[in-house]
Amino acid sequence: MTDIILSGCNGHMGQTVTAVAAEQSDVRIAAGIDVNTDNKNGYPVFSSIKDCDVKADVIIDFSSPAVLDDILSFGKDNKIPLVLCTTGYSSEQIGKIEDASKDIAILRSANMSIGINMLAKILEETAEKFIGSGFDCEIVEKHHRLKKDAPSGTALLLADAINEGLEKDLDYVYDRSARNEKRPDTEIGISAIRGGTIPGDHDVIFAGTDEVITFSHKAYSKAVFAKGAVKAAAFLKGRSAGLYSMSDVLG
Repeated sequence: MTDIILSGCNGHMGQTVTAVAAEQSDVRIAAGIDVNTDNKNGYPVFSSIKDCDVKADVIIDFSSPAVLDDILSFGKDNKIPLVLCTTGYSSEQIGKIEDASKDIAILRSANMSIGINMLAKILEETAEKFIGSGFDCEIVEKHHRLKKDAPSGTALLLADAINEGLEKDLDYVYDRSARNEKRPDTEIGISAIRGGTIPGDHDVIFAGTDEVITFSHKAYSKAVFAKGAVKAAAFLKGRSAGLYSMSDVLG
């Protein structure tokens, strides 16, 4: 049994993780952390992780970058691995995560979907063939109107996967409105669309001469992210210190 402390438990994703965990016999939400301390799922809820006195094997965080320092401190002090699912971290915060991973196991992913992480592997393995053959690369991501950060962490995850597969990194370009020139060969264009209740759509477009190849991933429910997070938590239980990714979970 993997006992989990769920940060952000009463948010949309937290409730989805709770429902997914309830369907499995080998994981359990032992406690929750949320500014809204409603105890509606049968486990204790604390307003701050600093107040949590429940023992657990792993922490899953689906909350906000604002609580990162407290989560890292709690994880290090109690030797509990962390699954960080929150996006929008600053470069300084990413540095703190990397430092903390020297003491405890941390898995950070901008997208917990198994499908997205399989796509990232495919892009890394094929990027050189496309770009080397003269294809341009563009990424278009679509999310619900309430999402605050843009471009999405997932779009950047996919762009990073492409650059991992190349001998020379391409630049990320988010806006061409101030330019009056043809598209250079040295960039990946990343466009963000916000509207409605779209859980998450990502298209990676390789456009060549007279042909276009598009890799698409569409999330029809937040459950795909919750399932990946729970799977990652079970994977991380008992792991040695280090920085892990969903590619480690997938093997």
